[in-house]
Amino acid sequence: MYLYDEFDAAFVRERVAQFRGQVAKRVDGSMTEDEFKPLRLMNGLYLQLHAYMLRVAIPYGSLDAPKMRQLAYIAERWDKGYGHFTTRQNIQYNWPLLADVPDMLDALANVGMHAIQTSGNTIRNVTADHFAGAAADEIADPRPTAELIRQWSTDHPEFQALPRKFKVAVTGSPNDRAVTKAHDIGLRMVRDAAGEPGYEVIVGGGLGRTPMEGRVIRKHLPVVDLLPYLEAILHVYNLAGRRDNKYKARIKILVHETGLDEIRAEVEKAFEWQKARFQAPAEALIARIAESFRQPDLDDRPEGVLTSALESDADLARFVRHNVAEHQRGDHAIVTISLKPVGGTPGDATADQMRAVADIAERWGHNEIRVSHEQNLVLPHVAKADLPLVFAALQRADLATANIGLLSDIIACPGMDYCALATARSIPIAQEIATRFDDLGWEAEIGAMKIKISGCINACGHHHVGHIGILGLDRAGVENYQITLGGDGTEQFAIGERAGPGFAAEDLVPALERLMEAYFDVRTSADEPFIDTYRRLGVVPFKAALYPETQKQAA
Repeated sequence: MYLYDEFDAAFVRERVAQFRGQVAKRVDGSMTEDEFKPLRLMNGLYLQLHAYMLRVAIPYGSLDAPKMRQLAYIAERWDKGYGHFTTRQNIQYNWPLLADVPDMLDALANVGMHAIQTSGNTIRNVTADHFAGAAADEIADPRPTAELIRQWSTDHPEFQALPRKFKVAVTGSPNDRAVTKAHDIGLRMVRDAAGEPGYEVIVGGGLGRTPMEGRVIRKHLPVVDLLPYLEAILHVYNLAGRRDNKYKARIKILVHETGLDEIRAEVEKAFEWQKARFQAPAEALIARIAESFRQPDLDDRPEGVLTSALESDADLARFVRHNVAEHQRGDHAIVTISLKPVGGTPGDATADQMRAVADIAERWGHNEIRVSHEQNLVLPHVAKADLPLVFAALQRADLATANIGLLSDIIACPGMDYCALATARSIPIAQEIATRFDDLGWEAEIGAMKIKISGCINACGHHHVGHIGILGLDRAGVENYQITLGGDGTEQFAIGERAGPGFAAEDLVPALERLMEAYFDVRTSADEPFIDTYRRLGVVPFKAALYPETQKQAA
């Protein structure tokens, strides 16, 4: 993985020292909260419902054992002993004292981490496929591209006060595991007819109040043109994006209101100007970045140990079936560690669990750890022969839940338990859903299922792209939950369709039970996933199950 050079380290230390002085002024009262707000947001510090929250950047979701151990130390030393991994591959600490935040940032800097540009109207943490550098379907590793964008965008003088926040995602595989079409800019690494590498550039995606699918603005952008082209897009957006209404300030609104063709023409004009003046990164820098992401040396390992263990251990077999993905090498595998135990808080990990993951990564995973946008952790390079040992170590840490891609693998924002913007709870709803369907024993029968929950219209839980999306709202002081169906965050991107009126909290899980019973009745076989059934039949049979009384009245 990429390691900070002297410039990076000095830059981060200077920012910490600067913020330490700002915090001191806020603590002694010489600076008001209104004066402090833009300064803390520049350093990833939010004021949430009950306390401050520090959001730490994990660029493109990549960690190593020392970094993970430091995150564990910070959780114990200055928070309540746990951290929350987010859909932007970051980690959040929900209970820091303001006076302690500079010390937390110093501790992060000790291992080459920071919280810069995890908030504010700037280019946020660049996200990427969490299987990057290991996936069997990969065209090219997207992490060098993501790192190049990180270096270019960090503290970029033109883009520190954009009309609104700006998010970028990169994937190197045709199977999109980075939700590129829900980003302000999505980059898909592709090859043209001649085999030349480049990027399909997608612009104007986003969720929130006005969900929109990103649109292709360039089908094939040569690799050497990436930064000037991104600069051109941001330049056009910065000049033309709306600043009169924050709800209409994202680039998706600009693309929608102006039209893709006109935006493309403006971007291409700006690109020609940028390209002529742009000082391309030196070849040595590009080579150094790429070398940082070289795949570790993987030894040839026989698979017989795993084969024998699978025959005698049903729990291991289930874990391998659901949590293990195909690697570029046949004798290795990609292991996803679920942070979604039934009844637990999606995305939370204790300090002890973080240290356990660090130990496992060092011993069996070539010291590489990833954070997925689905709020789980990933060991990208594990020999199949070591899977029984890895599974046993995960069991000891209460991290062996075998549910990746199943109903209980729920994405959920913090909701009203933490967030000042939330209008309803998310975490208790996720816990209730997972627990109820576990009690019913239906999870295996349901099979592949993506449930995503947001506690407000900002859609931090990605509910728009859930096979089943749940949006919590306030209706006259009462929590009300809308259901959307048919969303998809993959290469088959789709924004879910609202099924109908919302449900009171106590009525939501029974409604989902009826929905699943209808799915069992109408699927063609036990092997047809819910999302395929929905695409085949549409909303009608599921709407009838959700609102049986309405159907009776209509009859």
